[in-house]
Amino acid sequence: MRRISALKKIELELKSLSLVEQRALLARLSNLRQKRTRKKPVCDWTELYGLGKGLWRHQDAQAYVNRVREDRV
Repeated sequence: MRRISALKKIELELKSLSLVEQRALLARLSNLRQKRTRKKPVCDWTELYGLGKGLWRHQDAQAYVNRVREDRV
């Protein structure tokens, strides 16, 4: 006897639902997905403002760029 996958079982059950029930299920599934994606922490880029300002003190910007470009060659 051939085993039916869980996804196939769900598809078969879905076909037995009315159109209204299918739409309600789709809305619930969509809400689950939205809740999962909202839980991710949001990076606030304004918190990073000024973190590296001391790193560039006493350095000429053009000299730095020239040095980096030489290192790439």
